[in-house]
Amino acid sequence: MKTLDKALKERILLLDGAMGTMIQQRDLTAEDFGGEEFEGCNEYLVVTRPDVIQAIHEEYIIAGSDIIETNTFGATNIVLSDYNLQHLDIELNERAARIAKQAVQSLGKEVYVAGAMGPTTKAISVTGGVTFEELITAYNRQATGLINGGVDVLLVETCQDMRNVKAACIGISHAFKDLNTSLPVMISGTIEPMGTTLAGQTIDAFYLAIEHISPISIGLNCATGPEFMRDHVRSLSDLSETYVSCYPNAGLPDEDGHYHESPDSLAKKVRDFAEQGWVNIIGGCCGTTPDHIKAMKEAISEIKPRQLKKRIDHAVSGLESLRYDDSMRPL
Repeated sequence: MKTLDKALKERILLLDGAMGTMIQQRDLTAEDFGGEEFEGCNEYLVVTRPDVIQAIHEEYIIAGSDIIETNTFGATNIVLSDYNLQHLDIELNERAARIAKQAVQSLGKEVYVAGAMGPTTKAISVTGGVTFEELITAYNRQATGLINGGVDVLLVETCQDMRNVKAACIGISHAFKDLNTSLPVMISGTIEPMGTTLAGQTIDAFYLAIEHISPISIGLNCATGPEFMRDHVRSLSDLSETYVSCYPNAGLPDEDGHYHESPDSLAKKVRDFAEQGWVNIIGGCCGTTPDHIKAMKEAISEIKPRQLKKRIDHAVSGLESLRYDDSMRPL
């Protein structure tokens, strides 16, 4: 199979859609989750109903996904402790990775498996209640399980707090060192309707704060539908020296938590991002299904991927970014 970098140079890649949405459609019972005390812990289904998780992966592959995500969004010890399952964190991540790899093998497709690493339920700057060291350990253990399970890339996603992101990157680097290996790392942030992450960072500042880590891609997911992402994706495309990803929700949820963006309408909107030359990876987040991915695949199949670029300016960031040159002395 081609390296992920080589595939990204050739075409826009399709990431899969929502896992939670698909699990909800199964109408699973408490028994499926292993008992009432585990009900709602989607990550534990890799133990109790691996057939369900593999079937969902296969649906997304058949729909045209080039990258599928493991069922590990909340599989850190921090999140799993809500169900007293924190001691199984490494095992659950490894199992989830193996299930995703089995789905790929069963269909004989060239599909990359991304180890999904969510933001946890705690953020240093936003919620508190966790230390930087605890986050490093949590992400290190999650990465260890995912790598042992055979993932092709790690995806740190739905990032809302840069301190969490940096802890994740340190934890991942420790796992690489301990296991004597290295994998590409994708990073995807979340910009809220007010125009920043929950911690208050603009997309420019978010990118500049992590560009030194040299991830294979940086992008946006979740939070809003594609309309609210448009300006941010354009800004990221203008600034980024690496590949750019975008996988929006199927619109904004209503008061009942339902998403109303149809496959055709969502595909039309992300096609515009592709036509503008802004993206290298497209997919779906909350509320999206294999039908959404299939429609996206058809919509962008003939469009060339965004070309990488090199910036010649210098930049720093805090909550906002500052791009500077010699004419701005003294700083």
